[in-house]
Amino acid sequence: MKMGATEIIVLIVIGLIAGITGGMFGLGGGLIVIPALVFFMGLTQHEAEGTNLAFMLAPVGLLATINYYKSGFVNIKYAVIIALAFVIGAYFGSIWALHLPANILKKAFGVMIILIGIKMIFGK
Repeated sequence: MKMGATEIIVLIVIGLIAGITGGMFGLGGGLIVIPALVFFMGLTQHEAEGTNLAFMLAPVGLLATINYYKSGFVNIKYAVIIALAFVIGAYFGSIWALHLPANILKKAFGVMIILIGIKMIFGK
């Protein structure tokens, strides 16, 4: 499947924005890439989530993590525990997501982003 120049440029822009927000705020994959793939690239919610997980398999955030570690802002013990739990959670979460219709999954994703945003803005 051959990609056109416009497609490649849009994907590069999505990656750069996700990388910048990932480096600045610790987010990017779910919050930036998934909606961008759905709205700009026309992927389904399932395709966007699968593609997001695929690109995260590589050492995403490695250089940003090194910078934070060098500055003393990485709790290795927490990161290891979260990583182990994340592997288990991602496995079961993907199984459950694949059994949901794309429109329900997309709406649930949107609601989750809104609720987290409200908590971040108005929470302590």
